[in-house]
Amino acid sequence: MNNEIQAELNIGIVGHVDHGKTTLTSKLTGKWTDRHSEEIKQGISIKLGYADAEFYIDPSVSGISSYTSQKTHPLTGNKTELVRKVSFVDAPGHETLMAVMLSGAALLNGAILVVAANEECPQPRTVEHLLALKMHGIKNLVVAQNKIDLVSKEEALLNYKKLREFLDSEGYKDSPIIPTSAHFDTNIDALIYAIVNTIEKPSIEKIESKPLKMQIVRSFDINKPSTKLKELKGGVLGGAILEGKISVNDKCFIYPGFENGPIEFKVKSLNSEKISLKEAHLGGLIAIGTDLDPFFCFSDKMVGQIVCEEKSKPILSNIIKIDYNKIERLIEPNQSEFKIGERVVLVIGSSAQVGVIKKINKNNEFEIMLARNAAFYPKNKVAVSRNVNSRWRLAGYGEIK
Repeated sequence: MNNEIQAELNIGIVGHVDHGKTTLTSKLTGKWTDRHSEEIKQGISIKLGYADAEFYIDPSVSGISSYTSQKTHPLTGNKTELVRKVSFVDAPGHETLMAVMLSGAALLNGAILVVAANEECPQPRTVEHLLALKMHGIKNLVVAQNKIDLVSKEEALLNYKKLREFLDSEGYKDSPIIPTSAHFDTNIDALIYAIVNTIEKPSIEKIESKPLKMQIVRSFDINKPSTKLKELKGGVLGGAILEGKISVNDKCFIYPGFENGPIEFKVKSLNSEKISLKEAHLGGLIAIGTDLDPFFCFSDKMVGQIVCEEKSKPILSNIIKIDYNKIERLIEPNQSEFKIGERVVLVIGSSAQVGVIKKINKNNEFEIMLARNAAFYPKNKVAVSRNVNSRWRLAGYGEIK
């Protein structure tokens, strides 16, 4: 298998703040995903971090210890064989950044839930992140019981028992729990083994046969200051393909666009990390070089939009109707039911929108008016957050009617 290929699937790394998600990602990929200045200063992830990883195996070694992220096996010194290439999405764990995490959940094929062994289990964001994965129908889950170097054997076993009970109660009885210490590289081989054998590779051929649907999660102006007009390059869109495929020279559309409506553009280039592609499909963060004025793309101005082709145009409206389902575990004591006129935040794909509830019927069907037009497809999952004690908290989810 040639490693100069696109990643095969997207795997989220989720969990409570400061449980070691970004450190664990760096051990699996060799890359640090907190690249923004505010993230470095605050010590937390603010935007979705992406990093590709290759997993290898030494055929001469039996069992779990044959797995590694290195081209040369660290124990035998043998040259290894590539078995899987994946893209990790490092999602923020802080409660004020739940909308960012939920936008990541919409793009995932599986996930690693990171839980610190030295804290009470489960923590609030551990609960919210797992339920967000469950809401999006993500069944392929591996759990990293991290920071085992900070607790005794007895404490680690007690934490494991509580974690197992929590997972079982939420329908994840078959999800493996791997004790790890990211700082000391403990059981990284076992974690890789669990990822390769638990998180199933989707059928690329089946997905490619559908019209293009892609969520934009970042956008850039790659031109340096003082670049001459003739040398200016078009804006770059960074996102994850959900369905279909995209090729250089394709004509595509961006929805909902701006005030004047959807935007048409031409694909000038495609990249996956440092790999130049002629065609891209599901798997990893895809950077699309466009013929768009870079003004439209700088500082993530395109985040939340949808890239599609003519036959896969989404619905465009500021009125959205959903079948709402509350998540009992997240309901605060004495928390009231939703009311007409209440403000909510909806996460639709990678777009977070503020809206007002206009209608509620007996079957918990909500009609919500958004502050601006949104692009969506029927049956899309929508996360619903409400203001509780001056904080936006995930309350439940809905399916677009």
